Amino acid sequence: MGTKTLHITNGDSLTNRLKELNLVEGEFLIWREMLCEGPTDIKIETTTAIAKRKTFLKKYYRISQDDYEAKFISQIKKIDDSSYEEIILWFEYDLFCHINMIAAISLLLRKGINNIPIYLVCSGRVENSKKCLGLCELSDIQLKQHFENKVLLNTNDLELASHIWTLYCESNPSKIAGQIKKESSFDYLSICLRAHLQRFPNMLTGLNTLEYNILEMIDKHQIKNIKQLMGYALEYQGFYGYGDMQMKRVLARLFQFLDQTKERLVLTERGRLALEQKKNFYNTQILDWYYGGVKKYDYLYNGETHKLLKL
Repeated sequence: MGTKTLHITNGDSLTNRLKELNLVEGEFLIWREMLCEGPTDIKIETTTAIAKRKTFLKKYYRISQDDYEAKFISQIKKIDDSSYEEIILWFEYDLFCHINMIAAISLLLRKGINNIPIYLVCSGRVENSKKCLGLCELSDIQLKQHFENKVLLNTNDLELASHIWTLYCESNPSKIAGQIKKESSFDYLSICLRAHLQRFPNMLTGLNTLEYNILEMIDKHQIKNIKQLMGYALEYQGFYGYGDMQMKRVLARLFQFLDQTKERLVLTERGRLALEQKKNFYNTQILDWYYGGVKKYDYLYNGETHKLLKL
């Protein structure tokens, strides 16, 4: 009889593919959350934390409370089964996945699951590929190789992940900068933490790095319309891992900086001033938006020192 395994996967697409390929055996916990956006509490399983997430997801993404219960809360309750002999985490190289991953690890440790092997299967850089690949972008052979080469996380790895999750949920994101150079088995954690800090508005423009890069795309490329811009933004977003829903919100915040002509999208005068860093648009962008335990517009990012400044 084989080992009883719990696979914590990053979504339905990967779960379905693993089942179709008969690549693994065991139970599946599908992590259907997006904790990289909105307010979070350290103990995501508590009534208070769940209510907070339900309110956020209903308001901004029209996800009903019943859907949240059915699609996420019911899944994380599977961790209460104490009979698993090993756990395998399936998460990708980007910030979206990494925030979910460290939250999952924090939950596992709170449940006392630290005396069985916990492995990580993480996609990213692949030989002969010019870009990092998600798990579902891997070929069948590559996915099998990733599984066979899964990384056993040690105590230091698990404690680091749980600690960073705690910092993410607290009100001082500057502390996260101190974790960037920590050594661990997470190949992409440092890059993701840098990407997270760059989500705060730049002190010169009031726009964050992703927003600024999108204005650069419009300026440098012949982008015909918003639909095409969406494609560019998703393809060249770097290590954020945003999906359609998240990117639509990003683009909606940038409409004041762009204009649609018959031929293409162009920058408005405001867009040009922002791109050339000649004017700060912080006051036109500010809104009540959370990253974990802190409001996005309570801090500014210094592009030269790579540190956050509290307002």
